[in-house]
Amino acid sequence: MMFKYFAYGSNMLTERLRAADRCPGAVPIDIGSVRGYTLQFWKASKDGSGKATIVRSEKAGARVIGVVFEIDERGKRQLDKAEGVGMGYVVLNDIAVRLESGEQVLARTYVGSELNRDLRPYDWYRALVIAGAIQHRLPSSWIATLEATDFIRDLDPRRRQSALDALTKAGYPKLLEALLV
Repeated sequence: MMFKYFAYGSNMLTERLRAADRCPGAVPIDIGSVRGYTLQFWKASKDGSGKATIVRSEKAGARVIGVVFEIDERGKRQLDKAEGVGMGYVVLNDIAVRLESGEQVLARTYVGSELNRDLRPYDWYRALVIAGAIQHRLPSSWIATLEATDFIRDLDPRRRQSALDALTKAGYPKLLEALLV
């Protein structure tokens, strides 16, 4: 049995989502959008930065664009753990996602439960999100929005290397440096 997962942050990058500690069998099926939400980097992370989350919005036209993956049911626990369910993220089951094909599907996604509007993502995290958007050919206007996101530079070599490994595996080895301008 499979379930659909709506990724809007660093998990949009297929190689990151398919990491051994996440969902190695994840298969991207389409670009999708969720109406009535905005993308923010306000989810408080244990590393002191902000991670991506979707936040309800009454603003006309509010939507978040991301990637819908199919994942085997057996991967739910692993994905919940990687996403930090119970430690800053909660699960939204059956969120309505409009696929690029026009079809509407119900998907699982994660939203931050501990938000701080003053947080910013680290440079490497922002690069993973942008790489995923580029990889799946999200609209250029959405990519430009992601590129305009304020960020902070992370000097921890372990975290940076992990992100660089995922970017290199995905074919974007120089993206982090290019985005630091």
